[in-house]
Amino acid sequence: MEKAISSKQAWQAELQQKLPLLGHRNWIVVTDMAYPLQTKQGITTLFADEPYKEVLACVQGMLNDHPHVYAHVYQDKELLLLTDKICPGVGEFKEGVNRVIPADSIVYRDHEELISTLDEVSNLFQVVIIKTNLAMPYTSTFMELDCKYWNAEKQAELMK
Repeated sequence: MEKAISSKQAWQAELQQKLPLLGHRNWIVVTDMAYPLQTKQGITTLFADEPYKEVLACVQGMLNDHPHVYAHVYQDKELLLLTDKICPGVGEFKEGVNRVIPADSIVYRDHEELISTLDEVSNLFQVVIIKTNLAMPYTSTFMELDCKYWNAEKQAELMK
């Protein structure tokens, strides 16, 4: 059953406790307020009542501090179409995200495709969603964890 946790200290403590258990194929997602509460057993939802950029920076910092995982980062392709004219503040949001995660390391995919991927992944692997109080569309940051100390090149060499 879905597990929801709230408060500043609680979400950080819960994520810090889970990180040593998470590995490649697990996901961490930092979302806006309207992101749906998913009910699959493989998904844990935490609530962070603090600014999105701070939450994202905290999660990125935690990942940097662990020797076993790093993240492939995805955002909604729809975010690329948003401008301050139709979504006031989105330009500042994008700049804030890029101060935490370089723009050239973000891959953009359709929102529905990312949601479907999480649904599929959570059948076998843990997904941790950290929901923030941000009220802006298409602003979720999806982090697919991967092994920090092993990569495709090393695997290919091993298989020679």
